[in-house]
This record gives sequence, C-alpha cells and structure tokens, in this order.
Amino acid sequence: MHFCFWFSMESAQELAQQNRGKDDHDSRSGEDNSIANHNNSNNKRNNICNFHMPKLKHYSKWFRITSYIIFLLVGQTTATLLGRLYFDKGGNSKWMATFVQSAGFPILIPLKFFFSSSAASIRPSLARLASLYLAFGLLLTGDNLMYSYGLLYLPVSTYSLLCASQLAFNAVTSFFINKQKFTALVLNSLVILTIAMCLLAINASNDGNTSNDIARGKYVIGFLCTLGASATYSLYLSLTQYSFEKVIKDESFNTIVCMQLYPSFVATCACVIGLFGSGEWKTLNEEMKGYKMGRVSYVMTLAFTAISWQVSSVGLLGLIFEVSSLFSNVISTVSLPVVPVFAVVFFHDKMNGVKVISLVLAIWGFVSYIYQHYLDNTKVIKEKGKDSIVAGSEMC
Repeated sequence: MHFCFWFSMESAQELAQQNRGKDDHDSRSGEDNSIANHNNSNNKRNNICNFHMPKLKHYSKWFRITSYIIFLLVGQTTATLLGRLYFDKGGNSKWMATFVQSAGFPILIPLKFFFSSSAASIRPSLARLASLYLAFGLLLTGDNLMYSYGLLYLPVSTYSLLCASQLAFNAVTSFFINKQKFTALVLNSLVILTIAMCLLAINASNDGNTSNDIARGKYVIGFLCTLGASATYSLYLSLTQYSFEKVIKDESFNTIVCMQLYPSFVATCACVIGLFGSGEWKTLNEEMKGYKMGRVSYVMTLAFTAISWQVSSVGLLGLIFEVSSLFSNVISTVSLPVVPVFAVVFFHDKMNGVKVISLVLAIWGFVSYIYQHYLDNTKVIKEKGKDSIVAGSEMC
C-alpha cells in the first residue's frame, strides 16, 4: 500500500512536470509568435513609410521650384521696371546700369552664414572654387556690359529680337554641355516663347521706340554685342549647371548663395574699375543733380534695382540647381511679356492686342514646359515607389 501510494505520488509529480513543460512551451511559442507579428507590423510600417517618402520629397522639391520661380519672375520684372525708370528720369550711365546688376550681393552675406554646406559633401579645393567664381564673375561682367552697349546702340525692336535668340543658344549649349533631352513638349515651349518675344519686338516699332538716327558703325557694334551677350548668357547658364553637377556636388542652399555671392563680388569690382577707367564716374554727380525725381529717389532707384537683381539671380540659380539651365531660361523669358502689363500701370504705356497675344503665348509655353517636367517627375516617383514595394516584399 505504501508502494502504491509512492508510485501514485511519483506519477502525479511527473504529470505535473509534463503539464508545466507544456505550459512553458506554449508560452514561449506565444511569445515568439507575438514577436514575429510585431516585427511583421514594423516591417509593414517601414514599407509604408518608404513608399510615401518619395512623395514627400516630390512635394518638397516642387515647393522649392515654385519659390524660385516667384523669386525670378518678381525680381526680374521689378528690376526691369526700375531700370526703365532710371533711364526715363535722366540716368544715362551704361557702367552704372551694369554695376547695379551685381552690386546688391551684400544682402546675401547673412544667408551664407545661416545656411551651411552639406556634411556629407566633398568640397573641391579652395583654389578650384576661387578660379570658378572668378571666371563666372568676369563672364557676367562682360555679358552685362555687352547688353548695355546693345541697348545703347540698337533700336528697342532689334535689341529685343536678338535677345530672344538666347533660348535657341541655350538649347544648343544645354544639348552639348548638359546632355539635355528634348521632347515634343519642350520643343513646343521653346518655339512658342520665341514667337512671343518676336511679337513684342515687332510691336516696339509701333510704340515709337525705334530710331533711324543710329550710325552704321554703332549699329554693327550694337548688333554684335547683343548677339554675343545672348550667346554668352546661354553659355553661362549651361556652365553653371555643369559646375553644380560635376564640380561642387553639394546639395544645399549654401551652394546657390555662394554661386551668386562670390561671382557678383568679382563682377562688382570689375564694374568699379570700368566706371573709373571710362571716366563715367565724373558725370555721376551731375546725373544725380539732374535726376527728375530728386537725389534721394536716384539713390533709392539704384539700390532697389540692385536688390531686385539679386533676388532674381537667386531664383535663376535655384532653378538651375533644382531643374536645368534651359528651364531657368524659359522662366526668365516668360517674365518679358509680363513687364508690359506692369508698364501700363506704372508708366501708362498702351496695351494692345499684340502684347496680349504675346503674354498668352508666353503662358502657353511656360505651362507646356512645366507639364513636361511634371510628367518626368511622376515617372521617377512611380519607379521609386515600385522599388520600395519590391524591397519590402523581399524583406517579408
């Protein structure tokens, strides 16, 4: 009987141990399943986040592009109107008109210290950057001076027609230097914008802006200078894009600020040398006294013109940095038909059907190019989204 009791006690203990072992195994299995489910849910959340990241970057990029477009359009339109005000009210110094296009660079100095370079970027050597900024500064000086001579020696209609050629020049330089791809929408945009500029130029003769009293020698100089300025400006835009992509390789706003700040400093120094070397500085005091709106207005006009050009240039370089040199040139061209609209308000110019048609064509060309860029971005986003989904399924 004791043996039976002892045997029954041992059987009970073995049964209890088996039950505890089973419970421990079940609890461990439950924990493993919960951990696996937790990891799966985390992977799903990560996949969802990875899937939505391209969209967030897409919207962020379009916000930057829109901001740069506004900077370029507002800055260039304001600077053009103030430049006309300067000449209409008694200003006549071509070196001063060239000087203000770069002299506003000090307003960018706070931005240089506020926005830092990317930590992961590999900056080129100081000597290489200095050479790059020096070359761009001298290129800008020559380009601005050639435009000033063209405006001085040519009728406005001829000058505007030659300026419209910069889109064609830029298309060539973008194709060879930046490997720009041309689609039907891009070509449509370029052709329509060129037609819009030509309409404005032809309309200038009807507004009484042409002159037949220009000597043949000066006319030839003005023609060559304007044509050379359009080609130089197009080359500058393409070389700037090439520098962003192949030389500087820093994806930060600081790159845009530096590309505007240092070449503008070089261009301003060159303009000061030209101003004193040509002897035009001697006439500035008389020019200020004879300014129809007074001395204070003379200084304020030049100051705000300089600031407007800097705002415009930041927008221009930002579009080159984010999109392409050709895109920035397209937006710059769009602002030209906008100027007559504001000239009607501030200078009481006449608005006729040709100007309206030119403005409509410019908007058409602008929308055409924007739509092509939207299609390209949408295609890239879809490809990135597919890659994220495939990577997530492999992880699962």
